[in-house]
Amino acid sequence: MWDHDAGFWFEAKPSGLQKPKTKRAKRFLEKREPKLTENTKNAILIKGGNANLTVTETLKDIVSILLEIHKNITRPFEDQTSLEFFSKKSDCSLFLFGSHNKKRPNNLIIGRMFDYHVLDMIELGIEKFVSLKDIKNSKCPEGTKPMLIFAGDTFDLNEEYRRLKSLLIDFFRGPTVPTIRLAGLEYVLHFTAMDGKIYMRSYKVLLKKSRCKIPRIELEEMGPSLDLVMRRTHLASEDLYKLSLKQPKALKPKKKKNISHDVFGTSYGRIHMQKQDLSKLQTRKMKGLKKRPAAKMTEEDEGISPKKLKSV
Repeated sequence: MWDHDAGFWFEAKPSGLQKPKTKRAKRFLEKREPKLTENTKNAILIKGGNANLTVTETLKDIVSILLEIHKNITRPFEDQTSLEFFSKKSDCSLFLFGSHNKKRPNNLIIGRMFDYHVLDMIELGIEKFVSLKDIKNSKCPEGTKPMLIFAGDTFDLNEEYRRLKSLLIDFFRGPTVPTIRLAGLEYVLHFTAMDGKIYMRSYKVLLKKSRCKIPRIELEEMGPSLDLVMRRTHLASEDLYKLSLKQPKALKPKKKKNISHDVFGTSYGRIHMQKQDLSKLQTRKMKGLKKRPAAKMTEEDEGISPKKLKSV
């Protein structure tokens, strides 16, 4: 670009880009750059300034599954700037905010970000809470990847519950692993939608001996246990929601002809072959399959009796 006042050319740099001054800053900015395969989603837990004991214990039990907790006085439905600031600072795309007041007691707000802006946000009220300490059973190790089970047609029929199901999957799914082992499947999170409430239960999987190779499975409740009711919602528009689900072309698998997949990921292939001539098919040589002379075959087919032998 030509500077008329100075009388020389200079290179204009985009205002949004930051040039790192150290190698550490360069590595930090490279981690924040868009990738074909994004990093595992992190969650931030925020405790409101007026949270009571029930909300605090709930956040403590969930923090044993997730990562870090912050304390901040904010109202996410009125002002979202502080949430977006914490999200960008901690590189967290998920958040859970706990608060308590007279109008909305025992309040939890679960949400997620897109491009460091609030995408979806759902407010839940705690009606009943049983902590990990109250259930005297053996616990799973911290950081165990849970198996998620959703029961109830409401999760598929109602749009708000459908978004809540997607939010809970994002929140508790953990990192993507290439392989799993049977002994590692020991933690179950069960969500049931019924009569306008959401019931969250945690179970430990016990593998018992059986008469066959497959072990007998039993579930033992280990906590936390929550009875929730949906309150306010802040959902993204359909266009913005589709934009957040968009994937780059490099990640989309190339469609192959004559190959299909079922629900469990099994591949099926279709083979096209020419019509076979079964008369030329080579069979096993047996006396019962021995071919007779062609003349006898034609005579029998036409119904002609064989010639009589002359008497001597």
